[in-house]
Amino acid sequence: MVEPLRLEAPSGGVVEVPVPVVLAPMAGITNAAYRQLCREQGAGLYVCEMITSRGIVERIPKTFEMLRFDQGEAVRSVQLYGVDPDVMARATEILCAEFGVHQVDLNFGCPVPKVTRRGGGGVLPWKRDRLAAILRATVRAADRYGVPVTMKTRLGIDEEHLTYLDAGRIAQDAGCAAIALHARTVRQAYAGEADWSTIATLVDALDIPVLGNGDIWEATDALRMVEQTGCAGVVVGRGCLGRPWLFRDLADAFSGRLRRALPSLGEVAAMVRRHAELLAGLYGERHGLTDLRKHMAWYFKGFPVGGDVRRSLAMVASFDELDALLAQLDSSVPFPAGELGAPRGRQGTPRDRVILPYGWLDSTELGDADLAGAESDASGG
Repeated sequence: MVEPLRLEAPSGGVVEVPVPVVLAPMAGITNAAYRQLCREQGAGLYVCEMITSRGIVERIPKTFEMLRFDQGEAVRSVQLYGVDPDVMARATEILCAEFGVHQVDLNFGCPVPKVTRRGGGGVLPWKRDRLAAILRATVRAADRYGVPVTMKTRLGIDEEHLTYLDAGRIAQDAGCAAIALHARTVRQAYAGEADWSTIATLVDALDIPVLGNGDIWEATDALRMVEQTGCAGVVVGRGCLGRPWLFRDLADAFSGRLRRALPSLGEVAAMVRRHAELLAGLYGERHGLTDLRKHMAWYFKGFPVGGDVRRSLAMVASFDELDALLAQLDSSVPFPAGELGAPRGRQGTPRDRVILPYGWLDSTELGDADLAGAESDASGG
């Protein structure tokens, strides 16, 4: 049995997560439809796609379009990205006052070069003063509504420039309710193996809950992470791509129940159909089915679907097309055992170096420098 996760704001506002599992925000993936699909599988915390603070403050329609929640989302969770303390505070105020958000997560883990070269994402924690200012301002703004603030970060820029311990202490001092650690450096991006031992180190250093992230492909991985590190819960990203039932397995494993059987091809097809219905409800049939296309390779990875059907699924544009294609599948085919424990989604290779602003590593203090450019087109963590 794994204890529920309790996120508490300084003023006493609390968000309780019965099963300490968090769906990581993923750009273009964790919209309201996918969050509902995952939530139908098991209890947890399901986070909206990451949005930028300037997009909220400037009331950009595309940003507001991403802030859609379904009626069943009892806890509205949003991951916010930004580099300016004042803008982050104003954005948080809007999220709490106008969108009824119950929990705000801050992203300091993005490894994308166009973000890091401007001092944002996973390299910002190197500047301890700016990190502290952002966290303090955001926590103050959220706490007026009793909303807890959490943060997600990486180990550091590279093996020689680690930041996670300082970042954790700064988060705790600022009043953050928890911190999630993706146990890779920015240089690693999504390559190689996550170093779970660093999660244990952070757990020992802090009093607030630490959530572990990195290489959770099966429910058994989550149990091992909790056992090995002492973390209070886990954050799941790429492991659930094409596998929303992973949250069912996680809920069962964390509750001490026996693991359910893996889905057959027919059950996966039914999940795809349900996903399509939810996307169509969100965007309309054509746009929703178009959005579904990118999920097809993940859903049917390892199954003997056939090249023609697989290609057609990746071009589906209507329910009639989808139903005709799904009807061609052999529903009795078992889940491919070779996919168990296998990485999913983007991986790549470690970068030769992390692209940074000129002189970035000369000091851990930023001062009044303007990082506004680092908030353009930021994503991921």
